[in-house]
Amino acid sequence: GKRQASRAFSLYANIDILRPYFDVEPVQVRARLLESMIPVKMINFPQKIAGELYGPLMLVFTLVAILLHGMKTSDTIIREGTLMGTAIGTCFGYWLGVSSFMYFLAYLCNAQITMVQMLSLLGYGLFGHCITLFVTYNIHFHSLFYIFWLVVGGLSTLRMVAVLVSRTVGHTQRLILCGTLAALHMLFLLYLHFAYHKVVEGILDTLEGPNMPPFQRVARDIPVVSNAVVNTTAKAIALTL
Repeated sequence: GKRQASRAFSLYANIDILRPYFDVEPVQVRARLLESMIPVKMINFPQKIAGELYGPLMLVFTLVAILLHGMKTSDTIIREGTLMGTAIGTCFGYWLGVSSFMYFLAYLCNAQITMVQMLSLLGYGLFGHCITLFVTYNIHFHSLFYIFWLVVGGLSTLRMVAVLVSRTVGHTQRLILCGTLAALHMLFLLYLHFAYHKVVEGILDTLEGPNMPPFQRVARDIPVVSNAVVNTTAKAIALTL
């Protein structure tokens, strides 16, 4: 009993460490979603970054759901398990991987930002991606996608760039840090719209083989049997009985 109590206490303590990062009101999340589309104008002093992960985590799951919706509305033949794992791996891999890379780059450029703030900043930056992909997956016009890519995706990217500029000292450091983030963020949206479906189809063909047509039963041609053979067979059966 003492051992179980100690395990339960340690588990509760570990969960309690993460609680401040998810303790947020829905009204605050809504306000931060709107703010993620409005670039800041004042970059002379460090801009405030929300140190919570609830909103970014929900946006990543929303992006996963949008990718699944886009695959189902297309002509792609899918396997649910492989498709779900690929979407989760792509979205979480980008969020965690790019956040870690940008935090390391920010450390080299002497930017005043923590890992949690970078996760929050990049996570809320995916709100523009969710809007763009949700609209363009249902309305299939490349010109409409490019408009949303430039306007909606560009606004969310400018917001992140402005925040990083306000927290970085030096023109060269700002150029390296903000240029890298802007390029990765905008190219990721292009990848999700144009290349993600083809990559998933290639993965499915590699793991599970090419998409085979459904199995159909075809009636075989039965040779015509003469009446003599039928009569002979019937007489032999009658004699046996």
